[in-house]
Amino acid sequence: MGFKPFCTILIASVFTIQIAHAQYDPEKISKKVAALYEQAITTAQDGNFPGAIKLLQNAVAKEPGFLDAWLSIGGLHGELKHYQQAIDAYEKAKAIDSNYFRDYNLPYSINLAGKGDFQKALNAINDFLGISNLNEKSRMVGEYRKKSYEFAINYAAQKPLGNYRFEPTNLGDSINSPNSEYYPTITIDGKELIFTRRVNGINEDFFGATRNSNGWHMAHPLSGNINTQSNEGAQNISQDGQWLIFTGCNFPGGAGSCDLYISYLTPNGWSEPESLGPRINTEAWESAPSLSPDKKELYFASNRAGGFGGSDIYVSRLLPNGSWSEPENLGPEINTLGEESCPFIHADNQTLYFTSNAHLGYGGDDLFISRKQANGKWSKPINLGYPINTIENEGSLVVSADGKTAWYASDRSDSRGGLDIYTFELRSDIRPLRTLWVKGKVFDKKTGKGLPSAVELTDLSTQAVLSKVQTDETGNYLVTLPVGKDYAFNVNRKGYLFYSENFSLSQQTDSIFNIDIPLQPIETNATIVLRNIFFDVNKFDLKPESTSELDKLATLLRENPTVRIQISGHTDNIGKAEDNLTLSNNRAQAVVKYLVAHGIEQQRLTFKGYGATQPVADNATEEGRARNRRTELKII
Repeated sequence: MGFKPFCTILIASVFTIQIAHAQYDPEKISKKVAALYEQAITTAQDGNFPGAIKLLQNAVAKEPGFLDAWLSIGGLHGELKHYQQAIDAYEKAKAIDSNYFRDYNLPYSINLAGKGDFQKALNAINDFLGISNLNEKSRMVGEYRKKSYEFAINYAAQKPLGNYRFEPTNLGDSINSPNSEYYPTITIDGKELIFTRRVNGINEDFFGATRNSNGWHMAHPLSGNINTQSNEGAQNISQDGQWLIFTGCNFPGGAGSCDLYISYLTPNGWSEPESLGPRINTEAWESAPSLSPDKKELYFASNRAGGFGGSDIYVSRLLPNGSWSEPENLGPEINTLGEESCPFIHADNQTLYFTSNAHLGYGGDDLFISRKQANGKWSKPINLGYPINTIENEGSLVVSADGKTAWYASDRSDSRGGLDIYTFELRSDIRPLRTLWVKGKVFDKKTGKGLPSAVELTDLSTQAVLSKVQTDETGNYLVTLPVGKDYAFNVNRKGYLFYSENFSLSQQTDSIFNIDIPLQPIETNATIVLRNIFFDVNKFDLKPESTSELDKLATLLRENPTVRIQISGHTDNIGKAEDNLTLSNNRAQAVVKYLVAHGIEQQRLTFKGYGATQPVADNATEEGRARNRRTELKII
């Protein structure tokens, strides 16, 4: 009587090894118990694995030495990802006859690795590879698994978990349902979540939910014209919640099987989707979009010709005319001969997460992190490690602006049905920069009307422009502020004085900034505070961090050649009044000298120091004194 344990039916690697059976003899199994085994096979083939396991357990209860039944119990539990039950069953089989069991060390090792016991898994696969007459396919699979187990052991040694605990939390019944929910995407303030739900097991639609201090409200289909009878999925919402870019498959008029589309938030809900155009969409497959926080770059996956492997990650840039540039492959640092997909660019605009099945990992699709370097190149990807990555295929991951809260989909034991959305805390070494933000509305100071304007963020230490975004048509803006740097923040519109602010985030802070910005038309007596002009204490030499602001001022004067200005200096009330008056006068003069040196006519410029005579805040506090220490511009 010959038995085929379920692990040889259900696991991809089929062995053709014949071994001598030292102790176990399948011919000695009774016909009654064998009949239970055959019934279990039929039950499993019908897809009822739990029912098949129950029949097999009845069989081993009658004949505990029925090794093939134990092997099949292990194989079925492995298919259900019941790793410990699979391990227990395999070890029962091994105890009966280790020689007969030897060619089942491969599925045994896979379940050990599934549970996270990589050293035992490595021992088992070495035993398997020690079989002298393994066929080529089995040896290749064994070597692949061995490489993965060795990687896992080395990773754990180099990056010990310490006190870190991987504890995904199900988002609950407001978000998850008996259907599958997956591909979460969230706005920068963490208050709006959009995800894909497979409705009735067939159609993919977008659902959204908002939350307050009490938790998530019940999710509903997105309003407007975005959900259709076709499948919409793999979406990404812009950080400000105004754009949704997603994957549409087999849409009427589509360029290929799956293309990328954009929808805009309107007062009536989400607009009808628009194709991102022929540079983005091709006859090939395009999917998994992710927008940079300034909405200037679009990352996505495509299997178009000319890549490094099956599916590569590309980036396209938004052009001034509103179209997207020809996509650029992220190169061999990111892409391989295998499949890369599911890119997610964090709010810090420097940290990229993605999946790959070819960078060294645990098997299947793993999640990786890469960081943008000062030269614009991407760092060597780092595997996120176990238990975030497992021997199974990991999917998309998004990370909140706080840099530590991650979101993903999984079919864990507490799933409401199929895939559910979970949240968990990232290990500290694989976190992006914690990112704050400033948002508000730019408007005309005299009329109150919103003004489309350019908003610019500059790294004060390097003078590099980190982001330059355009407000919407009504003047609304959002700019991200990764913690760890000091920034100059400027708002510009032709015909108006620019707005100047700075954010000191080189030290940790939890501030969120909501700033509505009144721009002043260029006219006599209009004034602004130049907040990014800096001096050392009691000195009047311009610090290098002042360059960006001074250059903007020079540009303003060149673009408005009839304008004449006065630069005024102001101090707090610490120290002698006459010393403060001299210091403020010298500081104002230093600004004028810079402008003259950069091509502005001397006759258009005057300067005056006022010392502490014109305070704008109470000098009793350090905050008030800081506001009083300022440089102002006035159109005269």
